[in-house]
Amino acid sequence: MKDIDKQYFREMLVRYREGTASTEEIRLLESFYDLFDENEDLIASDEDEMFNEFRQRVKQQVDARIDQELAKSERFIYRRLLVRLSSAAALLLIIGGSIWFFHKPTDQAALNLQAKSSIMPGGNRATLQLANGSRIDLSTANNGVIAQQAGISIHKNAQGLLVYTINAGSKTDNSLKSTGENIITTPRGGQYQVILPDGTQVMLNAASSLTYPVVFGGGDRLVKLTGEAYFEVAKDKLHPFKVNSGTQTVTVLGTHFNINAYSDEALVKTTLLEGSVAVTSGTNETKIIPGQQALLAADGQLSKKTVDPDKEVAWKNGLFSFDGDDVKTIMRQIARWYNVDISYSGALPDEKFYGEITRSSKLADVLRIMEINNVHFDIDGRHLTVTYVPGK
Repeated sequence: MKDIDKQYFREMLVRYREGTASTEEIRLLESFYDLFDENEDLIASDEDEMFNEFRQRVKQQVDARIDQELAKSERFIYRRLLVRLSSAAALLLIIGGSIWFFHKPTDQAALNLQAKSSIMPGGNRATLQLANGSRIDLSTANNGVIAQQAGISIHKNAQGLLVYTINAGSKTDNSLKSTGENIITTPRGGQYQVILPDGTQVMLNAASSLTYPVVFGGGDRLVKLTGEAYFEVAKDKLHPFKVNSGTQTVTVLGTHFNINAYSDEALVKTTLLEGSVAVTSGTNETKIIPGQQALLAADGQLSKKTVDPDKEVAWKNGLFSFDGDDVKTIMRQIARWYNVDISYSGALPDEKFYGEITRSSKLADVLRIMEINNVHFDIDGRHLTVTYVPGK
């Protein structure tokens, strides 16, 4: 975390005007310009001229870049974190994966929140259940080979990656189908990545599980998912890769996609980043292209829409990404990642939230940013009560 005081910010402005600012400083200043209209109180009167000169210059440059159809992944850096910032206790921007705060005086409520919560973010935690029923806690297991089965070695490395490797001379044909299935499960506050025997890479989000055969036989490569996972499927035209998540099946030959199939979400969302996939549910089917998302409703109806793929997979890149999300949508993500229970007191605001917050932040830091929009949090152990405080 980096705190930027007024003097350092002025020095950055000088370097920007002289053309000597670093790439990170340029991105920071360009991101900051559009906050001024709603945050004039952040500018000291004796500096108005300098700041206004900077604002106009940067605005012209940024608007020109956006007009040139800059990629969405780059444009996102210019979005506001929150809808309303005029009463902000702090302004937050994400630059190069770091959190930057522009501080205003910290109020007592923020200090109380910080004091009452020591809840840390999630990490690489999961349990592996082997086909014989034995369980391995991947959080505590030593690095290296942790199991052998059906001609497959299972390795755990220091980066939170589980790798299945076919041993030299082993057969991986239909005769091995009877060897059973493995299940990797992440708790709330956990995530894990696995490379399956066919080379497919899967990253599981918190409170998720993936069931897969010890060895893929000669037919379809079928796995089962609960929760959320990002897939990079190894190409194999002869053996389609299928992901079953409840009543939905996603069929691919080799591609990159994300499935959000949490039971507490209203829709199952399948987002495509590369290649093509077919999504089926019962007799309904839809095909999507990169940048599209298939939506499965509880009644089995399938639809699709265009989305920002970077937002949908931000979790795997260590970010919470909000783009018009309401409080309850955000709190479901927080509950899974920080392993907390959520309850609500009274009506909630209609405001939407925008921007990014790193998932490596302490819970109290995330909640302080949320409280900017008149949302109050009370923490009791691992229970979080959310209250709307009008006119706070």
